[in-house]
Amino acid sequence: MTQDEKKSWAEELLKRKATELGRLPKKDDFDEPTRSRIKAFLGPWPRALEAAGLKEAKPVPEKSKKRKKATIKSKNQTISARQKLERHRTKAKEQNTFDENKMKNIKKEIQ
Repeated sequence: MTQDEKKSWAEELLKRKATELGRLPKKDDFDEPTRSRIKAFLGPWPRALEAAGLKEAKPVPEKSKKRKKATIKSKNQTISARQKLERHRTKAKEQNTFDENKMKNIKKEIQ
């Protein structure tokens, strides 16, 4: 049985049960092995009912303005932290170069 055949089998089983009961089938309307197969082929129970066309998918809510602002702030903080780290690395390299030049001059003076 191919993956498509398995999905079709599970969807058809859910549709027949819905027709038989006159309502959306519940997990308890099936024995454990059948229920496990349906969930394995179609996903969690609500998604299985959606896949069979028995239930409408819930719309995914758009992020609230507060959530959007928090996301933008978090991204800005990440960028800011990266910029600070880069500046720190640059300064450290410059300081290291300065220290090396200073040591060379001191060595020349000693010789």
